[in-house]
Amino acid sequence: MREESLVSQVVAVCTSSGGIPKLPRCSVSVTFSGLANDGHNHDKHNTPLQAVSLQDMEVLDDLVKEGFNLRAGSTGENLTVRCLKVNSLSVGTILEFSGGVVLELTKIRKPCYVLDAIDPRLKEAIIGRCGFYAKVLQEGLVGSGEIIQKQ
Repeated sequence: MREESLVSQVVAVCTSSGGIPKLPRCSVSVTFSGLANDGHNHDKHNTPLQAVSLQDMEVLDDLVKEGFNLRAGSTGENLTVRCLKVNSLSVGTILEFSGGVVLELTKIRKPCYVLDAIDPRLKEAIIGRCGFYAKVLQEGLVGSGEIIQKQ
């Protein structure tokens, strides 16, 4: 099956009280300020322009093959997705989730020193494939398995 014909979907919705890893939840309420009960250890992340972070499961799979111990939520992403190619998208891309949540991509995620807790080599290995931040245009619930449409 050609990759272009595959459906983009949410693999995992992850939150934490702050820091990494973020842990998978069945579904989470998404507000303009971010995911319910999702904490941040650094104030720089507490902004509506970075309300939600997204990462490709394929990137995590590749990093596992490169020797890193990762799973959904490990690098601090809220939404781990499949078949979306987040890192190839542009600022301003609108993502509509089948449950009703709508996000707009706002900023490319850059590796942070907190990744050193996983492996000191990870910050370098993940450059250019760290995912995206998004602001919330439409609040609602988001859960694993939801379909994502790019606009």
